Amino acid sequence: MRSLPLPLALTARLAPVAVLATAGWALSSGPDTSPAAKDRTPPDTADRSASAPATQAATKTYAAAPAPCESLAGKTVTSLVPDAEADGKEIPSTDADVRRTCSWNALKGYDYRWLDVSYEVMESDEAARKSFEGRVADRGGGGEVAGLGDEAYSVVNLTTEDKQQTREGTVLVRAANAVVMITYNGSDFESKKAPGTTEINKGAIKAAKEAVAALQDG
Repeated sequence: MRSLPLPLALTARLAPVAVLATAGWALSSGPDTSPAAKDRTPPDTADRSASAPATQAATKTYAAAPAPCESLAGKTVTSLVPDAEADGKEIPSTDADVRRTCSWNALKGYDYRWLDVSYEVMESDEAARKSFEGRVADRGGGGEVAGLGDEAYSVVNLTTEDKQQTREGTVLVRAANAVVMITYNGSDFESKKAPGTTEINKGAIKAAKEAVAALQDG
C-alpha cells in the first residue's frame, strides 16, 4: 500500500580599498548639519518587519501515526475478517512515525477476506490535502462519505481473474495533516463470485470510522 541541495578572491582584494575609502571620508567630513539633513528622517523599518516572511512553522495536529493494529476493536475485525487473528500483522515501514499499516486476512471455508488499515502523517494540512486529492483522482467512480474526517471518499471495484471475482472497497479519509486509507476485499473460492458491493462498502466505511477515531484519540 503503499525532499533538494543543489569569487571570493576579488572581494578580498577590494575590501581594504573600501575600508580606506570609508576612513578617509570619515576624517575629512563631519556630521551633516545642513537644514536639509535635519529634515531627513531615518527609513521606516516597521513596514519591512511587518512584510518579512513568517518563519514559524505551522503546528501539526498529528505528530506521528498511531499503532494501526490497535485501531480496530476485536469484534470489528471478527465481523469483517472471520477467523483472522485480532492482533493483525503490521507491515514494516521505512519511517514508522510517518507511515504505518496493519493487515488482517483469513480464509473461512471458501470465503476469503482481506483488510488493511494505513496511516500517513504529513507536515501540513495542505500536504495531506494534496495527497488525498491525488489518490482520489486515481480511483474514479466513487463518492464522498459525509461526516468522516475533514473529507472522505469511498469506491468499490470488481475484478475478475481466471474466472474468479474479487470485490475491493477503498475508503480514503483526510483528517487535518493525516491521511487514513482502508482497503477491504473478498472472494468466494467455491462459487467464484465476490461479496456484494454494499457488504464491502459498509465494511470498509465501518473500519474507516474506527481508524479515524483511533487517530483522533491519539
